[in-house]
Amino acid sequence: MQWISHYQLFLFDFDGLLVDTERLHFQAYINMCLQRGFSLKWNFHRYSAAAHHKSTDLRDQIYAEFPELYAIEPDWSVLYEEKRLQFIHLIENGIVPLMPGAANLLLALQEADIKRCVVTHSANSLIQRIRKQNPILDTISHWITREDYTNPKPHPECYQFAINKFSQPNDRVIGFEDSPRGLQALLETTAQPILICPPDSSYLEKLISNPRLNYYPTFDAIREDNAPHPDNRL
Repeated sequence: MQWISHYQLFLFDFDGLLVDTERLHFQAYINMCLQRGFSLKWNFHRYSAAAHHKSTDLRDQIYAEFPELYAIEPDWSVLYEEKRLQFIHLIENGIVPLMPGAANLLLALQEADIKRCVVTHSANSLIQRIRKQNPILDTISHWITREDYTNPKPHPECYQFAINKFSQPNDRVIGFEDSPRGLQALLETTAQPILICPPDSSYLEKLISNPRLNYYPTFDAIREDNAPHPDNRL
């Protein structure tokens, strides 16, 4: 992985990018609704379309699906906490695998001693549970979790905070995201943005039209002959 030497700081989202947790989040929402007596019959693509754009879309669409749920509990923070507990239960009763190619890239960055940082919306308590299952994640020395910033993605605050804290003025910074909200946050910084997501993602066609963006379906798809290079930026 010679291409990694072109950069001095790697930034990573977490859920759905380094670890395969998105389907667990989806299942946690299903379980939360079931606990309240409602059957959320969405498929995963339907969930992704609601979850990955505006931060309020998932709340609004679940309430639209179940007006009775809103009548029973209009405070979304209560439902979100119930979902969080369902998610923890799923983590503790299963294994959260790494996404394809993530381990190889993290090992290469460790061997090359290149700075790397996770920038995530997830709380540190959830992160710690997943790190216990995947020791390779402990090779990442810097973590920006939900407790470290005020405005969630797509606001760029979290990524800008990481860049300010861990990069030097002339460092080349590269960032990896898997969702529209995260990518929008990344695009508002000086980092070179990379999108990693399945080729059948509903939002892919719109996002890859951005000339600043490099796209790969998985980390494994990045090779020396197609790797992102700072000299190719517009």
